[in-house]
Amino acid sequence: MRRRGTPEADLQRAVVQALRVALPRTAIIHHCANEVTEAGPRGVRRQAILVGMGVHAGFADLMVLCDGRVLFLELKAPKGRLRPNQEAFRDAALAQGFGWALVRSLDDALGALADHGFTTRVRPARRVAS
Repeated sequence: MRRRGTPEADLQRAVVQALRVALPRTAIIHHCANEVTEAGPRGVRRQAILVGMGVHAGFADLMVLCDGRVLFLELKAPKGRLRPNQEAFRDAALAQGFGWALVRSLDDALGALADHGFTTRVRPARRVAS
């Protein structure tokens, strides 16, 4: 079901479903809800609590762990842009040798798995360099 006004959430649900099919059953696909969407003082307090518990600003939308590999996926709508804290997370993850990919479509997600050496049960569509 597609909801209006939530292209990134719709994409994320589709990607998670596809990864569950494509990857071995032992794979871990994790989403860390790292921000509170509640407005006002209560939301601010809740966000401060989460930060104190280890929530990291800019953390990728999905983390994939499989066969000793780690891949972070940042999902964006077709015209969405990375925020500075997301760029900083990307740079830190890459500097530590982890995989990171910007995903704007299901093909991007499956292609990222192939690009980072993940063994899958499906073959991704051919990717065109952009």
